[in-house]
Amino acid sequence: MKILHVDVNHPLIIEQFSELGFQNDEDYSSSKKEIENKIDQYDGLIIRSRFTIDSQFLDKAKNLKFIGRLGAGLENIDTKYAKSLGIFLAAAPEGNRNAVGEHALGMLLSLFNKLNSADREVRSGKWDREGNRGLELEGKIVGIIGYGNMGKAFAKKLIGFDVEEVICYDIQGGVEDENARQVGIMEFQNRVDVVSLHVPQTELTIGMINSVFLEKFQNPIWIINTARGKCIITSDLVESLKSGKVLGAGLDVLEYEKASFENMFSENNLPDAFQYLINSDQVILSPHVAGWTVESKVKLAQTIVNKIKAKFIA
Repeated sequence: MKILHVDVNHPLIIEQFSELGFQNDEDYSSSKKEIENKIDQYDGLIIRSRFTIDSQFLDKAKNLKFIGRLGAGLENIDTKYAKSLGIFLAAAPEGNRNAVGEHALGMLLSLFNKLNSADREVRSGKWDREGNRGLELEGKIVGIIGYGNMGKAFAKKLIGFDVEEVICYDIQGGVEDENARQVGIMEFQNRVDVVSLHVPQTELTIGMINSVFLEKFQNPIWIINTARGKCIITSDLVESLKSGKVLGAGLDVLEYEKASFENMFSENNLPDAFQYLINSDQVILSPHVAGWTVESKVKLAQTIVNKIKAKFIA
């Protein structure tokens, strides 16, 4: 098969495809339109997040048999239309779930122990021990929204921290395991101290964390989001931070991200809510890198190779 790679990934993906007898073409600079005009020449497409794969693009992909996305989800692909055309879709949540679990835990521990602000103060000559008194995870109830690959990885990381309980909420039933008990949304909102998001971006999850949702929590909560930025309405989160309903937030993803993630600050007119996040000691930010480790780069590529091989190579 003839494969087009439009994002740079770990070289093993090309090396192993070549060993399978595939032809690999690389094009990391052409526009989407230019790629669209030649996609009919290819049996496979390997992409991360460079552009969206919509119905117009897919109509031009007359010979496309598969799309491999080196990431956790397929939200930049019109999956329904692609599947109707018989195109095999492969994402790689197994490849970066461990990285995401570790990053979420790191954010939570940093928030609880005020590590970012403490580091900044000490560097500037301020030695405030009482002001930087932290919290412990022991005895807290941690709630996970979305209990798939990423949610399960985060729950596994919590073993050994002596939390009172880990509970999860998911629209699919029967997802609980030895590390988390599945509950309904009312019990979830009545009990948790920490909320960690691990959902894909869908019509159901866009804007799901809003003022109405946040007001229903019995306790003040901490929020970690290593999932998708558009799941949280940032202005509503800011109001909850101001009111004390939300005690702190670790955000690896932001509502304002562009589709390619790299052009976050290009317009130079950042929203007021984002300016608040930047200036708040209650918030830790990172640039959509929770699943972006040295190890996950290898794992993501290997996962896609394995899935394509299992599907197409007897």
